[in-house]
Formats: sequence, C-alpha cells, structure tokens
Amino acid sequence: MIANDKNTTIPKILWQTNYSNMVSLPVYLNYCLNRVFSLGYKYRYFSNEDCLLFITKHCDDKTTQAYKMLQDGASKADFWRMVVLDVVGGVYLDMDGHFVWPLSKIIGDEKTQELFVVPRRDTYTNYFLASKPNSVILKKAISIAVKNIQDATNGKKDKLTVYSLTGPATIVEAIGKKKVNKKIYKKVCIQGNLTNEYFQYIDKKNGKWIHTKREDILHKKSHK
Repeated sequence: MIANDKNTTIPKILWQTNYSNMVSLPVYLNYCLNRVFSLGYKYRYFSNEDCLLFITKHCDDKTTQAYKMLQDGASKADFWRMVVLDVVGGVYLDMDGHFVWPLSKIIGDEKTQELFVVPRRDTYTNYFLASKPNSVILKKAISIAVKNIQDATNGKKDKLTVYSLTGPATIVEAIGKKKVNKKIYKKVCIQGNLTNEYFQYIDKKNGKWIHTKREDILHKKSHK
C-alpha cells in the first residue's frame, strides 16, 4: 500500500469528468491505475449534468450563462475543471491521462498551493491541474474563457477553437510571465498512453476535440 499521510494545502480530491461513466475496457483500466496512484485521495466523477449543476450553484450569472453557451463536451470539461478547482480545490486529470508516480509523491506539502504541467518549453497544458481553492490564476483563466465565449457569440471568432476558447490557451494567458510551480509532464502524467481516441469515444467517430468544427463549439442560438 502507498502511504499518503502527508499534510497538503491542495485538497486530496481527484476530479474527473466524461460524457458517460460507461467506458471501454482500456479506459477503465486506465482509471484503475490512477486510483492505485491516488490512494488516500477522494475520487469525484462528474457527468455533464453534474457539471452544470455545480457551475449554476457556485458561479455568478455571467459565468453560468457563458458555460451554457458551450455545446462541445471538451469545452464544457475545460470550463468546469477550472471552476471546481477554484471553488473546492484538488487535482484534475483527463480520463485518458495516467499518473506516472503516486500523487503523494507528485503533489508537494503544505507549501505547495498549485501545480501545472508543462508538455514542452514555455507552455502549459490543462489535462492536469492541481490547486488549492480560491486560485488567482484559475479565477483569471475563467474570466478569460468567459470573455472569449462572449466575444465569440458576438461574432468575434479569432479564438473560436476549443484550444483557444476554453482550453490550455486560457491557462497560458492567465499565467503569463508569472513564476509558478510546474513540472514536465513525464514526471507527472502522460496523456493517451494506455488508451486512444477510438476507445475513449466509442459513441461516435472523430469525437475528440481536435476534430470539432468551429460552428459546433457553441450553441447555434448563441451566434449572431
């Protein structure tokens, strides 16, 4: 058994979301590995409906309305993960990501207030995020996402991609030139190593966000 009695400022909660809790065997095995590596952490799975209820309960009307404009599942997940970590705190990991080391070793102690993953030099990803509640960076990233959505609904489409609208670009912009606690992805988690796009999106072909068309990211009624 992996001991996890270290006191941490980042709450010991692992958050994940997916369009369904009915998954393929590779995704389930990926989940099992993550649960072994997150012993001592509470596990919280949220469906799309759960995410909407959480945001409606904890966010102001402007933020809630921006979330409701999103049609693409990946964008919804992008948005929710920032909100839930800002409100409650903990660790978020995409369903197709897996830890390479126990969370008790990855997350620091009481001095560690956040952790970001770097896939390559001078950039950040959002398939893993860890933070204490009330994060300055996540609050800023949420505000950026809300403005991006509002701009897109008003016809400004320069950021109308999943990556730019609500994805990693919002984290990159929120961090800017600030010095933050970060680790290279190889020391934290790897995405898509034990599963693949076919097994993750068994309900539809080309379900991954990289295939999403610009016109399908937001609800049609939100476009002017």
